[in-house]
Formats: sequence, structure tokens, C-alpha cells
Amino acid sequence: QVVLVESGGGSAPAGASLKLSCVFSGGTFENYSVGWFRQAPGKERELVARITVSRNEYYADSVKGRFTISRDSAKNMLYLQMNSLKPEDTAVYYCGVPNLSTWGQGTQVTVSS
Repeated sequence: QVVLVESGGGSAPAGASLKLSCVFSGGTFENYSVGWFRQAPGKERELVARITVSRNEYYADSVKGRFTISRDSAKNMLYLQMNSLKPEDTAVYYCGVPNLSTWGQGTQVTVSS
């Protein structure tokens, strides 16, 4: 059973940077496309960034050029480097394996103006 655990959230002023981490266990990490998702209060969960097995990257337009997704298969880790944070980035961030409908517990990111 795949289990995902996020860390690295917190509070930051607009313009700052945060890096989220996600540890993957219970499966073969390199076999899956994985991604970061977020859910703001009153809104549906949305895809932020996705990285495939072959390391092709996809970003939502709202974060393109500011966020970078990466994976380390040797460590079973997924990362999200978030730069130039904006108040509208405030949300609970989840790492997930969409093909397995499996998500972590989420980590809160709060950006103040």
C-alpha cells in the first residue's frame, strides 16, 4: 500500500520561497507519475505540478515560472520548490499518485501580503 507524507509547509510573506517534500513508501516510486495538488478554502483540489516517470514536467499556468517539481528516485522523494510566493498560493498542498487515487495528509502553506 502506497503511503505519502508531506512536509515543509508553513507561513511566509509574499515573495518568499518554501520547499515542500514528500516521502513515498509502500511501492516502486519510479513506476509512477506523481504530482503536487492544492486545495484552498472553499475551492476544489487542483493540480499544481506533475512529473512523469520519464521526468516530463507539467505546471498549472498560475505557478509556471515560479514553482519547480522534482523527484529523487534513489530516496523515494518528491519535491516542490516554490519561489515568488503570492497570497493566492495559500492552500493545503498534497502530494499524490493520481493513477492510484492516493494522497498524503497535506501540509498547509500560508502566504501573507
